Amino acid sequence: MNIEAFYTISYGLFIVSSAADGKKNGYIANTVFQVTATPPQFAICCNKDNHTAGMIKKSGTFSVSVLEKDVPTGIMGLFGFKSGNTVNKFESVTHINTPNGTPVVTESSVAWFECRVSQVIDAGTHLMFIGEILDAELLDKNKEPLTYAYYREAKRGIAPKNAPTYIDKDALEKKSKPTIKKFKCPVCGYIYDPAIGDPDGGIPAGTAFKDIPDDWQCPICGVNKNEFVEVDN
Repeated sequence: MNIEAFYTISYGLFIVSSAADGKKNGYIANTVFQVTATPPQFAICCNKDNHTAGMIKKSGTFSVSVLEKDVPTGIMGLFGFKSGNTVNKFESVTHINTPNGTPVVTESSVAWFECRVSQVIDAGTHLMFIGEILDAELLDKNKEPLTYAYYREAKRGIAPKNAPTYIDKDALEKKSKPTIKKFKCPVCGYIYDPAIGDPDGGIPAGTAFKDIPDDWQCPICGVNKNEFVEVDN
């Protein structure tokens, strides 16, 4: 089986949120899709171990925030690599609560939907929730939604080792000095490339890894600089 065939399937990136027992949580999802038009229904998939899965089952509602193309990596790290058991993810992001009590992330979002669960399908490691749309709002029609392919390319996201890349590696090599090494986060796979830097974190392109401040952290998952490992160019 050639796993690269899987990478030809198009995905968006979203934040799926819910609330139960006075607590809120959300996670980064790429499995969100419309299944019917009348009534309008969305389906999402959530790992059974995900803290949000239990909240959706208990509350019977969830929201989907469509992330914008230029979403900060900090939001991706917060909702993608932090556990809601230990971190209040909604403490530092702009959001609203619907009349049903469902939290909705509006920060860096193009649109959002609120759904009421109509069916739950056990898919082994994951639960598929099908929900009828209760409400929807377009926040900014001029912003472009984020896709997983763009996230891997431009944001240097968590691409699998054999995933195809759209970055012109030859062009990047010309921008960087041959002696400047790249460094990889051992947790999420983010690669710090001196030719790109970390603009969102205030690190300009052309900055060698050794010249980054010692308190710098992985922009995706928050791992400390001293845990990064050198990789071959």
